[in-house]
Amino acid sequence: MVEPKKLNLPLSREDVAGLRAGDALLLSGPLFTSRDAGHMRIMEALEETGQLPYGLEGQTIFYAGPTPASAGRPLGAVGPTTAGRMDFAAPALYRAGVVASIGKGSRGAEVTRACVETGSVYLCSVGGCAALLAKCVTDAQTVAWEDLGTEALRRLEVVDFPCFVATDTQGNDVYAQVIEAGSR
Repeated sequence: MVEPKKLNLPLSREDVAGLRAGDALLLSGPLFTSRDAGHMRIMEALEETGQLPYGLEGQTIFYAGPTPASAGRPLGAVGPTTAGRMDFAAPALYRAGVVASIGKGSRGAEVTRACVETGSVYLCSVGGCAALLAKCVTDAQTVAWEDLGTEALRRLEVVDFPCFVATDTQGNDVYAQVIEAGSR
């Protein structure tokens, strides 16, 4: 078994350039959470100002809606949501400076093209293990849009957060590879 690559957040374009689809990663550092409603507001702010709000440039966005603190941890659970729901925003956010996103499931062709064009990556995490992933979170702070509840923009501090490279900067996509292998 290949050991996961340990990377510190925030990731740079240089950090992700050498990653390949299928690589296992352990991420440590700041990570932002946002889902559908939060992405709508990020896009509104980007369209109004031409810049990403709240220091999101150069950051990684985790498509998740964390639950409140529990069991002595900053969050009770934090699992990935279906990434395809954020396809409407991902290309623009990558172009504006987001380096990586984390979710579950496949992405559309426009997201893959944006990864290649911008040198960004889409990372995937395993669904169904939200309580386990919450154990990687050492701090959680609401940054904006508290009125959105679990979909508010949050900044998490994570240690050894497990994920995989789903789409790399070369356009290689693990989901497409699995489908292709299954059709042989």
